[in-house]
Amino acid sequence: MAIIDITIIPVGTATSSVSEYVAEIHKVLHQYEGQIKFQLTPMSTLIEGDLKLLLHIVQEIHEVPFQKGVQRVCTNIRIDDRRDKEHSMERKLRAVQSKL
Repeated sequence: MAIIDITIIPVGTATSSVSEYVAEIHKVLHQYEGQIKFQLTPMSTLIEGDLKLLLHIVQEIHEVPFQKGVQRVCTNIRIDDRRDKEHSMERKLRAVQSKL
């Protein structure tokens, strides 16, 4: 199971607000419920699932601002793909909380 931290930045929009684009991206993510887990944070979105599917979804949601008329999009992704033991967003949080 992989975790992707993704930030999609539409460039050259009429305002500095991007919440409209984030909402549209999350509508796409909801189409994959049951196949992935995802979590909106104040600065990015976390997506958890099979890496091959996640990379397909990354490409799909990267296109969302283009579909809304934006001419340039910058997408930052970080991939955490651990294969030596069970790996999930919840498990990572529990590991830190157990040490607090």
